[in-house]
Amino acid sequence: MMDWTDRHCRAFHRTFSRHARLYTEMVTAPAILHGDRARLLGFGAAEHPVAVQLGGSDPAQLAQAARICADFGYDEINLNVGCPSDRVQGGNFGACLMREPQLVAELVAAMKAVVTVPVTVKCRIGVDEQDPEVALDLLADAVVAAGADALVVHARKAWLNGLSPRENRDVPPLDYDRVRRLKARLPHVPVVLNGGLSSIAEGQAAAQGLDGMMLGRAAYHEPELLAQVDPRLHGVPAPHADTFAALDAFEPYIAHHLEAGGRLADITRHMLGLFGGRKGARIFRRRLSTEAIAPGAGLEVLRAAVDEVRRRDRLAA
Repeated sequence: MMDWTDRHCRAFHRTFSRHARLYTEMVTAPAILHGDRARLLGFGAAEHPVAVQLGGSDPAQLAQAARICADFGYDEINLNVGCPSDRVQGGNFGACLMREPQLVAELVAAMKAVVTVPVTVKCRIGVDEQDPEVALDLLADAVVAAGADALVVHARKAWLNGLSPRENRDVPPLDYDRVRRLKARLPHVPVVLNGGLSSIAEGQAAAQGLDGMMLGRAAYHEPELLAQVDPRLHGVPAPHADTFAALDAFEPYIAHHLEAGGRLADITRHMLGLFGGRKGARIFRRRLSTEAIAPGAGLEVLRAAVDEVRRRDRLAA
């Protein structure tokens, strides 16, 4: 979710669920140590519960980065050893670390030694020629022994040689049963299912016997599905009656960003998946895509785009 789940995306998604755990885009340990920490790690109090996802392969660097993230107030430190992009392979982190379970264990132990918040690991079931039955157990056993508090398993292999990052999201077959076998073998370890889940209902069915589900691209491209999290999984109402009410409640956040010199498109780029299948959705997307990027674009642009859908809803009623 690099370049997607920034602080504006997370603040927007929080309007649909008070209880879903939100994750940052992956941030590398060197970037945190040497970059603009406020820009990379800053978040609003309303985002809780929120986890920071880290990338790296140096125990000392990751320990320092984890301490900084904990001081920022994150609720969880998540180590990503599942991302297959060329960018992370070049830096020797992400999915290529599936081949080095003992190193991943050292990374976890280094972070656990300096923070009190949970440290979790997101992984694949294997990479390239690895046998998932062996590779996933080796990694899981190593990081659990090092103190990992939970595992988030993307239930497909990553092919680092021969497939693009996009193809790695679809081509290797999903194997949810492999994740269930891991849970059966480690019943005391929280195991969360990730990969290919397109709805809350599908996630509930696929994650039976596991400890949760993680939705990434589905939630990004169809953010309204997050409104089902609180009533279906936590037995409480969603924060707002409908999407229109959620957008109305989100306006002060947008106004504050604009007053601080930000661009409307910084936020509305995360809204293009709203109103899927409804009359006016195409015009809504087109207006935001073309008008929100204009210099000086303000809330009136978003309101006009929303009104395209609202007006058609009234006509259909």
